[in-house]
Amino acid sequence: MQIGNKNFNFNSGKSVVMGILNVTPDSFSDGGKFFNIDDMLRQAEQMAKDGVDIFDVGGESTRPGGAPVSGEEERERVLPAISELKKRFDIPISVDTYRAKTAEQALARGADLINDVWGLNHPDDKNHEMARIISKERCPIIIMHNRISIIPDELIEKKAEKGALSKYPSAYIEKIIDEQKFSIDIAKEAGVEDDKIIIDPGIGFAKSLDGNIHAMNNAEHFTSLGYPVLLGISRKSIIGKSLALSIDEREEATIALNIIGRMKGHHIFRVHDVKANRRALDMCDVILNDER
Repeated sequence: MQIGNKNFNFNSGKSVVMGILNVTPDSFSDGGKFFNIDDMLRQAEQMAKDGVDIFDVGGESTRPGGAPVSGEEERERVLPAISELKKRFDIPISVDTYRAKTAEQALARGADLINDVWGLNHPDDKNHEMARIISKERCPIIIMHNRISIIPDELIEKKAEKGALSKYPSAYIEKIIDEQKFSIDIAKEAGVEDDKIIIDPGIGFAKSLDGNIHAMNNAEHFTSLGYPVLLGISRKSIIGKSLALSIDEREEATIALNIIGRMKGHHIFRVHDVKANRRALDMCDVILNDER
């Protein structure tokens, strides 16, 4: 897959590390630390030294209970960040947004990839403008699972009652995958090509703690759709709630979950601490790529 000026072969056995750059005052893990452009650039410089493959710039916190910002404010945060990153680094830039206008302007500034946490299906985007922009600009899109279910629970129950055959281990996993197919259909109907699509099962979004654990335990099934899979697990509440750890104590568990994801066939890992996760994933790659 071509992302910016880099070609990523997701079948090469090499993990791809995406570094989180939040230009927000209130993100759950590093809110405020890189709100200033100079601070953000210093963090980007460190990530580049540590082996980051893609920057992911976000201008609105998506943490549970986070205060929403206007599209104008989001753009005031991310657009200058994109411009400065493009001047200094030869590293592809992803923009974490669900707003079509932000995506359009970000791509015009030089962004290479859009990371849509609403999977092209935000309630305010009833005409699927985001999908149309992605198609028009022919840029890659990360489609994340996140919404109130569009598949009624009654339908799942009927499937179970009828003993419908499924290649998935549970109705819950099948439901997530069916909903991802719905978002992929939105993309394809707008003209987005298959080789521009990355999926994200959305750990931490629209799922209970038990649901997140079940999704991670069955993470290999998300590869069945045939697209590269991104895992965005870094420091999330699945760790905090499972182990009673504060946000700044979750790095070792983040690494453990990313290794599980890698061993279950995921390709891209969105992280705060690039160095630690890069080293762990590189070691995992060495073992998994052994063909002796």
